[in-house]
Amino acid sequence: MTTLAEQQKIQEGFMERMDEDELLNCMRCGFCLPSCPTYIESGFQEIHSPRGRIALMKAVKDGMIEPDEDVERSLSLCLGCRACEPVCPSGVKYGHLLEEARDIIQQNKKQKPIVRAVRNTVFEGLFPHQNRMQSVTGLLGFYQRSGLQKVTRKIGFMKLFPESLATMEKVLPKVPTMKEMKNRPEYLPAEQTQAKRVAFFTGCLMDTMFLETNNATLKLLQKAGCEIIIPKTQGCCGALHGHSGEKEKSIELAKRNIEAFEHTNADYIITNAGGCGAFLIDYDHLLKNDPEWYPRAKAFKEKLKDITQILVELNFHKNNSLKLAEQIITYQDSCHLRNVMKTSEAPRVLLQSIIGADYREMKDSDRCCGSAGIYNIVESEMSMKILDSKMKNAKATKATTIVTANPGCLLQMKLGIEREGLTEQVRAVHIVDLLMEAVTN
Repeated sequence: MTTLAEQQKIQEGFMERMDEDELLNCMRCGFCLPSCPTYIESGFQEIHSPRGRIALMKAVKDGMIEPDEDVERSLSLCLGCRACEPVCPSGVKYGHLLEEARDIIQQNKKQKPIVRAVRNTVFEGLFPHQNRMQSVTGLLGFYQRSGLQKVTRKIGFMKLFPESLATMEKVLPKVPTMKEMKNRPEYLPAEQTQAKRVAFFTGCLMDTMFLETNNATLKLLQKAGCEIIIPKTQGCCGALHGHSGEKEKSIELAKRNIEAFEHTNADYIITNAGGCGAFLIDYDHLLKNDPEWYPRAKAFKEKLKDITQILVELNFHKNNSLKLAEQIITYQDSCHLRNVMKTSEAPRVLLQSIIGADYREMKDSDRCCGSAGIYNIVESEMSMKILDSKMKNAKATKATTIVTANPGCLLQMKLGIEREGLTEQVRAVHIVDLLMEAVTN
């Protein structure tokens, strides 16, 4: 329960920090409504639409309503998928408004000791420190390889957890060893005539739990003619912090990454995770009020590209024979890759170039799968509703391979496959891993 004193501080924060012009840009036209998963899955409740949430923010800023539990609940239930932005005729930057509102609430509301402890552990103690991420992932690897996972499942221990978490445990990838995680080179030459010099953003989860996908990304870049620099001092992109009301920490991480990549002399900065890429490309907004860092953030942003973009631009699909055993494939867009990085055509061009792959477009492939960072954990009920709708559309394609371009989406689609009992017929795979599979056959 938010106290009256906390509500007053939150309201003052809205008055001081919320962008009045951006709030007024919303014309209440309703073009965003059909694109909003929570509006649809909540039974078309206005309070759970982008238009409705902007109206709430404006009302709090103007002192017309109190920032009570209903307001906070509406903002918390938002996926932050930003599907409303491409369809908005006024170009409202809804994602920026949402993150600012969440940060104001988070910084002015006293959390329960257990919640505060968990947040400090995750946001301060874990994600900003890659060596700790490696240690935690190493423990998960021990759990998988030691036989403990089999024992845990056999005795039914996972039944003590919510269904979605218990199922998630089944779909986690086989994680690498500590030795593999620490064996990251800082430079790789092009395999053929050099076309571009690129710097690779490794990410925190991507370079631990999804290390194999990162390694495949580097191999594809080499095959495409890229010389690769991998800055050692880079770290977490800050997306989890920025989306969860920890703005100051995300700014700190942004500065660290900008500095790490500034002296690489790279033509492009490459990412292979839609969620990371979308936050990285917003660094200029994050640092807009800092006269020293804003131009540096702009320069960083202008070099950022998704792996699929650079591969298409370098004609990777034309210069390499891509072939798979006959299968039906479909593609689930990463919300942030499509809606923020504006990358949707390149993945499809690559997939459609694979011999043996029958590509079929999924209905509403651009609609969120319900993963949204840790949303599928903290808002499990809504997440599973959205996932069930997504799986209905995926099954309609009769695809045997569901492809995506973000680790969270990948785990969510695997979760959907598990929930539907399709593990023997359907697989989910990151586009980079599928391309690597195709180019080596």
